[in-house]
Amino acid sequence: MNLTITNVKRLGSSERESVTIEDGKILGWNLPEDQHGETVDGRGGTIIPALTEPHAHLREPGQTEKEDLASGLAAAAAGGYGNVVCMPNTTPVIDDPAIIRTLQDKAAALGLARLHVSAALTKGQKGEQLAELSALKEAGAVMFTDDGRTNENARVLRLGLEYAGSLGMVVSVHAEDATLRADGVMNEGEVSQALGVPGNPTAAEAARIARDVEIVAWLHERGNSPRLHVQHLSSAAGLERVREAKRRGLPVTCEVSPHHLTLTDEKLRSFDAVYKVAPPLRTQADADALFEGLLDGTVDCIGTDHAPHTRAEKERDLLEAPFGIPYIEVAWPVMYTRFAEKLGLEKLVDLMTAGPARVLGWPEPSLEAGAPADLLVFDPDTERKVNPATFQSKAKFCPYAGETLKGWPVLTVVGGVVAYSSEG
Repeated sequence: MNLTITNVKRLGSSERESVTIEDGKILGWNLPEDQHGETVDGRGGTIIPALTEPHAHLREPGQTEKEDLASGLAAAAAGGYGNVVCMPNTTPVIDDPAIIRTLQDKAAALGLARLHVSAALTKGQKGEQLAELSALKEAGAVMFTDDGRTNENARVLRLGLEYAGSLGMVVSVHAEDATLRADGVMNEGEVSQALGVPGNPTAAEAARIARDVEIVAWLHERGNSPRLHVQHLSSAAGLERVREAKRRGLPVTCEVSPHHLTLTDEKLRSFDAVYKVAPPLRTQADADALFEGLLDGTVDCIGTDHAPHTRAEKERDLLEAPFGIPYIEVAWPVMYTRFAEKLGLEKLVDLMTAGPARVLGWPEPSLEAGAPADLLVFDPDTERKVNPATFQSKAKFCPYAGETLKGWPVLTVVGGVVAYSSEG
């Protein structure tokens, strides 16, 4: 049975069209009605490839009081995401091929956003001994990372980059020097000093990126094929280290999160741990520099670092509350509202669709006939306030609560199947 989405507009066009899907792929545009099969009204929305999330914490296995595959992938679909890469800092850590297979099978049965599993670079994410990388890749891992922890042992990271490179896989890093970060809970600067709260300096990020880039350069010179991806860049200094690496022609990519583009450490004056995240919210100057990185191409993609916790955990004292901001289902409206005009809509779409695909070595998404039918239809005009009480995520809070946004998803299609409709 075919599925046809009617009454949609492609980027840059005011013409209302229809797209027909068959066997999970785009069959064609504006086909005769006798080929339509089942129809779904796109309600005049704009159609683009479904978003790809390169960095989300879905908390399964072992932390399902915070989030699980069903709630996290439903939230992702509601946010317009067709593909989600989950992080491995779970309980137990995803360092076993059997865990990957279990997660994939469970997610496939849900019919929501498509799950892609990243696996730990080191056993238990302890940074001491490489995990069984080849077996993890064979089981379906799409990336290796010790995210949630920093890679303090440079030799182990070097070995991981070598081995992963030989497998054609990317190593994604949480780039902070743990000794410089120390017990910092927010950006080190004027606000942390005023509050008397331990700070985390931008040097912690920049110094670690510089070290990792030099490891990549050294391996690259020797004919190896390392691929380093820097997660959730937060600072102007860190961004400049990546920019320099790219000038040198090194295989280094990076992502930026919407919260680092739109929020600053001024939010912590409230002592509200909803704004406590790692790496921390920085200054407006840092946010402005990251935006310039979007414009000039230094930043490869946008990743939310969706990190749900229980409300009780985030209501703890700022020093004791866990790091992490959840908001995957409003990331697209946030970015669309704040940056669609400043960046240009095509550039924004690229950063949240083709950009992550390029980092991961996947084919770039397309709306052409024959392409996978992973699609997002969104309403570019209607404004609505963020109401976390309606979230699909178990985390019914986010830093954008009450903010008026537009660009809300109307329809998310994954593999030719409707994974989310705003009409229920």
